[in-house]
Amino acid sequence: MNWYLEVLKKYAVFSGRARRKEYWMFILFNLIFAIIFSILDSVLFGIPAEGSGPLYLIYSLAVFIPAVAVSVRRLHDVGKSGFFLFIALIPIIGAIWLLILFCTDSQHGDNEYGPNPKTV
Repeated sequence: MNWYLEVLKKYAVFSGRARRKEYWMFILFNLIFAIIFSILDSVLFGIPAEGSGPLYLIYSLAVFIPAVAVSVRRLHDVGKSGFFLFIALIPIIGAIWLLILFCTDSQHGDNEYGPNPKTV
């Protein structure tokens, strides 16, 4: 949970680097909260769970910028520019390539985006 809150504290920080653990813990808690809000929308408003109700929509909009920011910082950690997020627009292959980059270990030592967060 601390990793999730840490990402929210860095709401729109696109510079620097993010460890794999920071990124994947944010994704995990983001998924858990999205499911919870989807279920709440279903119970409170009668909206089907796969639909997007008002609570889910508000939550999604609130975490959109932190999600993009942590993704950019994660790409910085492997030595890639934040513009590499756009490779997800390539059908199938782009999403697989991006997943591989998100799973790749950090570059050792400093890179052009800052010091290695594992050693700091």
